[in-house]
Amino acid sequence: MRRIHFIGICGTAMATLAAMLKRKGLDVRGSDQDVYPPMSDFLASERIPTLTGYSGDHITGDLDLVVVGNAISRGNPELEEVLDRKIRYCSLPEAIREHFLWGARSIVIAGTHGKTTTTSLTGWLLTHGGVDPTVLVGGIARNFGDRGSSYRMGQGRDFVIEGDEYDSAFFDKTAKFLKYLPDIAVVNNVEFDHADIYTDFDAVMLAFRRLVRLVPRKGLLLVGADSAGARELLTGAVSRVQTFGTGSDVDWHAYDIETSGTATRFTVRHHGSPFGAFDMPLVGIHNVRNALAAIAVAAEVGIGAERIAEGLRLFGGIKRRLEVVGVADAVTVYDDFAHHPTAVAETLAGLRAANPDARIWAVFEPRSASSCRSVFQDDFAKAFGSANEVLIAPVFRSKLPEAERLSVPRLVRDLKARGQSAREAESFDGIVQIVVREHRRGDLVVLMSNGGFGGIHQKLLTALEGPREALA
Repeated sequence: MRRIHFIGICGTAMATLAAMLKRKGLDVRGSDQDVYPPMSDFLASERIPTLTGYSGDHITGDLDLVVVGNAISRGNPELEEVLDRKIRYCSLPEAIREHFLWGARSIVIAGTHGKTTTTSLTGWLLTHGGVDPTVLVGGIARNFGDRGSSYRMGQGRDFVIEGDEYDSAFFDKTAKFLKYLPDIAVVNNVEFDHADIYTDFDAVMLAFRRLVRLVPRKGLLLVGADSAGARELLTGAVSRVQTFGTGSDVDWHAYDIETSGTATRFTVRHHGSPFGAFDMPLVGIHNVRNALAAIAVAAEVGIGAERIAEGLRLFGGIKRRLEVVGVADAVTVYDDFAHHPTAVAETLAGLRAANPDARIWAVFEPRSASSCRSVFQDDFAKAFGSANEVLIAPVFRSKLPEAERLSVPRLVRDLKARGQSAREAESFDGIVQIVVREHRRGDLVVLMSNGGFGGIHQKLLTALEGPREALA
């Protein structure tokens, strides 16, 4: 199998897999409706031919396989050509399994929150520990590549992969992680999410229960005991099981947690015995849990505590996870991917713990399929407690029926009823104007969205550098 075509190649995971297959020596190309930076730059740097727009003419007779992206549906001219001609096709997770996971020790990092950070941490600790893993992450890990990368190609037997519970393709609505042949599975937490494909929490739990049932008898399931949902999975395991968390009744216990500036220090016990003291350049209890899972995996594959501690200190972080994008007029602007109420709350709580006296602006765009919906209406009202100022942008999916759509006016009213300063912003430019007009030196501004947020990050930094009078 030499020639592979990707329909929808500009998705992060699709582009990453294409690059990995190219590195394996395969002839890879793809197409997408819109081809623009940063993915166009990434694909160009990987020397992967990319066609703009979809056309049946792109499906040539020399293709051995077509990988169909998650966003592709019936009616796409390339997909229709593939089906008409019975050309071999598969989903993204199937392609990963067939080309990388048979014969590997598959380490699947799953959970509603923290997957990208935990996958990056695990991949880096194994890399630093000398086991030379292959790593596939749903974000840009700064420890990989010259400028950060979403993947790492290794020569060892370990494959560390972010296990997404979202569905696989239009023809396969099961979770992606069910294709990943887990030898070691981490489930950090389980909550309701992805309201566009899961009807309720029980449906989410069913997907995770199926993952747990796939771990071999000699494999290992690592469960985040701080999550009630994850704890429910303990009864379904056939494999070995270990728990981790901040409570004392766990196999991997993090305690004596201290945050200072941009770093966190904590101590770990394993089965009640001292394992080591650790420092990391991340803040927040949620990141302690993420790191604890990575530590447990690293220990399982034979890396010693001192080497793990050294690797953790050298972790470079992930783009879009409380990433400082700039400082202007003594205001620090962060970019964060948070879009679930729990992720919003944990991100802001971590920043507050590191900066107890700072004025924090939480600027949130309801953009994801779940955050745009009313299902989290009450939960979002409780998520911004660590912020001093809250600005809510317009709902991205404004065409949702009103009864199903998150009500920003109601959210603002509920936040005010809880004693918070909260406002609805009519536009991204309006957000910039408010922050520039009202900011104080030393403020921290966290821009939270799972999308590009209209390029607001650079707009805000540029405006902060100019005179306030210009906005009057």
